[in-house]
Amino acid sequence: MKLTEIAGLLDCTLDGNGEVEITGVNSLERAGPGELTFLSNRKYTPLLKTTRAGAVLITKDFVSVGLPALRCADPYLAFAKALEFFYRAPRPPVGVHPTAVIAPSARIGPNAGIGPYVVIEDDAQIGANAVLHSHVVIYRGAKIGDDFYAHSHAVVREFCQIGDRVILQNGVVIGADGFGFAKQSDGSHYKMAQSGVAVIEDDVEVQANSCVDRATVGETRVRRGAKLDNLVQVGHASDVGEHSILCAQVGLAGSSHLGKNVLLAGQVGIAGHLTLGDNVIATAQSGIPNDVPANTMVSGYPAIDNKLWLKCCAVFGKLPELNKAVRKLMANLD
Repeated sequence: MKLTEIAGLLDCTLDGNGEVEITGVNSLERAGPGELTFLSNRKYTPLLKTTRAGAVLITKDFVSVGLPALRCADPYLAFAKALEFFYRAPRPPVGVHPTAVIAPSARIGPNAGIGPYVVIEDDAQIGANAVLHSHVVIYRGAKIGDDFYAHSHAVVREFCQIGDRVILQNGVVIGADGFGFAKQSDGSHYKMAQSGVAVIEDDVEVQANSCVDRATVGETRVRRGAKLDNLVQVGHASDVGEHSILCAQVGLAGSSHLGKNVLLAGQVGIAGHLTLGDNVIATAQSGIPNDVPANTMVSGYPAIDNKLWLKCCAVFGKLPELNKAVRKLMANLD
């Protein structure tokens, strides 16, 4: 594609030679002469001097660079869209593989691609344009909307509900039993029936080997546009707010409630029956034992205000020295 064509498709302002032929996209470090790259974080500006890229996406106010540039409001978002010009993940052909097992009462919309050894049980409903790769299992009574995409070994359990344009990566389990047990007088644990469901709203993506448990009663819900990274655990009866981001190895104990646009970085853990308000950010490995008000950034364990935590971190390395000084002062007092 000519750079001028890409500029038009991305609604960018072109600086430099628009006749450059672009054959792909890549990072600043790895891009070659025929590739488009991007710069969104200014700390990587020095890489512009060594990149071999054919063109670069930059912000509208960035200084001139020594190669053709596309100026836009958000270079990272534009780069994400440019990726689609050069790569589309392979899609299985429309039709049902002969090894798939589909119950007579199941209903599947038009243009579905059903791969080898897929199992779709009684009364399951799946909308139009679904893609189910090999070994996907859809349990009895599950209801799934249009443009569903499930990678190998994803499972949707009985009676769970999934909206439109939902993506399940490999090994995802939607609606496994919640962790519910009642302790008996002899110390053993009586398993509680998990009669609720898991509900996944429109435009959600759940990445590899993550689990959204069904509720004991009622529902577990992941709301519209939320994204769950690999190895995330959403406990029973939790509610994940719209457009929230849960990074790798995040764990929500049962009945956790997250507002809109919450960002939980890697390995954040949340105790059960807590509420995090809209726009909360928890930095990596934070442990959250209490409710967190909206528009707050927290860090550490137990999680505290991020600015206070940074001050505490600055002190930690000095604790041995401070301890020695205190002991010396106390000895002088004696």
